[in-house]
Amino acid sequence: MGTSGVMARILAALVLVLATFNPSGYSYGHWLAHGFPHVSAAQAVVGLVLLICWVVYVTATLRSLGLFGVTLLAALMAALVWFAVQNGWLHLSGGSVLAWIAIIATGLILGVGMCWSFMRRRLSGQADVDEVHGH
Repeated sequence: MGTSGVMARILAALVLVLATFNPSGYSYGHWLAHGFPHVSAAQAVVGLVLLICWVVYVTATLRSLGLFGVTLLAALMAALVWFAVQNGWLHLSGGSVLAWIAIIATGLILGVGMCWSFMRRRLSGQADVDEVHGH
């Protein structure tokens, strides 16, 4: 997998997070909240598809990075935000800014998690193998 594959996985993760919720008002969360407690069949289908995608992404991320790796990546994201604020490149003046930062960080973590095994194999030459239990 090359750079385009990594970027495609990160972009797909960002789309998943943004489709689920974002501060712009155009997301599944807003669509669902608009008519709540009434839920249409279309909302149920889209919600289940999003849930399946979240399960796939979170499971793959936890398997490839582990909880410690996810925590380290989240800490790196927080440190980068701190660095940007400290240098005046980013201003945390509104609540939506923090929401966008959390959304982008979540998408990046999920995207890296989806392709970490490929990147590790390229960097180290070591392949990951899922455990297979024999009978």
